[in-house]
Amino acid sequence: MQLDDRKWAILKAIIKTYLETGEPVGSRTISKYADLNLSSATIRNEMSDLEEMGYILQPHTSAGRIPSDAGYRLYVDRMMEDKDREFTEMKELMIQRQDRMELLLKQLARVLATNTNYATMISGPQYHRTRLKFIQLSVVNESQILAVIVAEGNVVRNKILQIEHGLDQKTILELNILLNSALNGLTIEEINLGTISKLKEQAGIHSELVSRVLDAVAESIQTHEEVEIYTSGATNIFKYPELSSSEKARELIRAFEEKEDLAGLISGDISDETGIQVYIGQESPVPTMRDCSVVTATYELGDGMYGRVGIIGPKRMDYEKVVGTLKTLRAQLDDLFRKDID
Repeated sequence: MQLDDRKWAILKAIIKTYLETGEPVGSRTISKYADLNLSSATIRNEMSDLEEMGYILQPHTSAGRIPSDAGYRLYVDRMMEDKDREFTEMKELMIQRQDRMELLLKQLARVLATNTNYATMISGPQYHRTRLKFIQLSVVNESQILAVIVAEGNVVRNKILQIEHGLDQKTILELNILLNSALNGLTIEEINLGTISKLKEQAGIHSELVSRVLDAVAESIQTHEEVEIYTSGATNIFKYPELSSSEKARELIRAFEEKEDLAGLISGDISDETGIQVYIGQESPVPTMRDCSVVTATYELGDGMYGRVGIIGPKRMDYEKVVGTLKTLRAQLDDLFRKDID
């Protein structure tokens, strides 16, 4: 007897329902799954086959079915295969996109510098409202487990969690299924108190462990990698006498070469700030640019990706031209990205 697509769909429905309710699952419950479109009689026949194959069992007469260890094992193995394949494809795609994105942003920085006669910077995209992709708990020893957390943007975090009592493999499998079924695809904002309470209730005596896993998830998907910054036109500074004195010019050139100071222009949650920002003189978040004017704009590439563009020049810069240029760039960058990357 083979586990065909229909049997596999029914087995998944049984496991997911049992994880949610903790009660044996009957054919009438499974028949309510809209994507199955099967009668109760057909489902009963398939459940009998699944029981004969050892993937589900009937705890007592006239009760529904619950997953067996073999059923859990098959579910987790296939889930991990899917996640491994998804992770590999995502990693390859991200490498390709990163290379092309770097080239595109460097070109845009040069074009901006040429068109405005000012210095320019563009930050690479950062992920915001990052969605959780996968959680894998593994036993390290009797007092420790390893939580591997994978989020959008190819972000992988490992966290060692201390436990008071050792966990058997079945419990680890059940916790993995519970966490992934409830959390996959959610952002940190979507993991609300209701979701947390339900998870902890379903985890029973392991609710404290689930709570610590959730803390690790929040830490992982709120932490962002170091952002690349692309610059151009730093020598345009010498065109303006008020900025071309040796000390001022040296500080500005160093800021563009070392780029550490430029991080002040992209700090904070840029996804909340999608308008044009104008900093004049002492308003600048970068100390070395307090004799300049800085105009920034946040661009959005979709899928939770944001970055920032900045134009740096004298206080007497052509504000109308600079603001107009940035507004046009913000409107076009998403199209440029999709055309060049997809």
